[in-house]
Amino acid sequence: MQKDISPHIFRAYDIRGIYQDDISPELFYKIGQAAGTYVKKVINGKNLTVGDDIRQSSPSLVYSFISGVSSTGVEVQYTGTSAFGQTLFAGWKSNHALIAFVTASHLPPEWNGIKFYYGDGVGLPVEALEKIRDFTLDDEFETADWRTVGAVKTIDVQTKYKDFFLSKFNFKKPIKVAVDCGGASMTLSAPDVFKSLGLEFVPVFCDPDPLFSKRPSEPKAKNLSVLVNTVQDQQCDFGVAFDGDGDRAVIVDNTGRVLPADQTGIILSKFGIADKNRTVIVNVEVSKAVREQLEPLGFNVKQIRVGHTFLTLEGKKENACIGIESSGHIILPEYFLFDDAIVVPLKMAEVLQDNEKTLSELVDELPMYPTAREEIDCPDDIKTNVIETLKSELTREFDNTSVLDGIRVTLDDGWVLIRQSNTGPIIRLTAEADDESSLTRLTTQFMQRLQKVIDEKQKQNL
Repeated sequence: MQKDISPHIFRAYDIRGIYQDDISPELFYKIGQAAGTYVKKVINGKNLTVGDDIRQSSPSLVYSFISGVSSTGVEVQYTGTSAFGQTLFAGWKSNHALIAFVTASHLPPEWNGIKFYYGDGVGLPVEALEKIRDFTLDDEFETADWRTVGAVKTIDVQTKYKDFFLSKFNFKKPIKVAVDCGGASMTLSAPDVFKSLGLEFVPVFCDPDPLFSKRPSEPKAKNLSVLVNTVQDQQCDFGVAFDGDGDRAVIVDNTGRVLPADQTGIILSKFGIADKNRTVIVNVEVSKAVREQLEPLGFNVKQIRVGHTFLTLEGKKENACIGIESSGHIILPEYFLFDDAIVVPLKMAEVLQDNEKTLSELVDELPMYPTAREEIDCPDDIKTNVIETLKSELTREFDNTSVLDGIRVTLDDGWVLIRQSNTGPIIRLTAEADDESSLTRLTTQFMQRLQKVIDEKQKQNL
């Protein structure tokens, strides 16, 4: 096992680290060898599609990865620097055994990594990623001689990708949309798709900017002031902001309100899905308003763990009509299983075309509860221990608890979820309550409990 490779870069549903500190082109050659070995030995495949996001370090990593894959005898289809959805679309349409995308999603520009998917767009489960991890750490690779080295070809998927959406959407009513790409990978797909569909496109940070100098790649509300002002000033029907690779979308209504994924998911479900006798997948962080709003309409709401991998896995297993993550990942399997964020604003535009009400009027009809989301720094080497300790304490103390993902405590006036991040050295606390005073009390109470356990574990490590 290679001691110089940090095991912490191998996370629950991807590989991530800081360029040249945690990850490097040399390491990505090994990861490519491991991915090729996985394709041949585990899933008995022969081909792989890969693309990379717009980050400055992505080309050096993806070319190393491609070399590693090719060295095992697996054929590689390279989509170039692209949006996440373009690469997943290419692999899906090509029916390839595995799809990979070099990205660190919403993290700052010094970070990078890689995600893996099966050919249908379903994310690799933990045990599959652990297999790739073990191949990497143990130098256990398939090798090919000069006769059987895997062929590599570069393709341009842009036209077929755009034509797919032209076949799925037909806008006859003028819809004005402000689109904030943040200078990231969606600059390579969204402008072309929106314009081709006849939507009135108002660009915000839609020029490529690999350093994310205009807007952070994380589309949190605090980072979206330019988009909000544009929606208001240009009198747009709504706005959308994408994250770094393009697998998350945040909607802004026509008044400039930044909508949580819960509200977006409810509106898309109520007004965009005809068959209401279907399953809706939600993670453990999603508001109880989703269940309250959708189950009376006939939807079956199923709760799952946090993570885009689990969203796609359960979406396929349950034949779901929609999957909603509180972080902004939304899948609409009527198009495809993977979480290409471009379908969210396109579906929202379709909803507004078929509805006489504005988006803000639809939002105003939804009863939403006050929520809080907090993050506490916690070293990677103790965060699992912290969560296990809290599980033991809180399940003894409170009757209504769930350990599906972290620990969730449900009380008479609200609920609290504490879970470790799969992408960084932090623990997140999410709370929802019937009113603001209850929310403040719950958040304060459980934040203090969490910090106490972190402090105790850190002292034990000294």
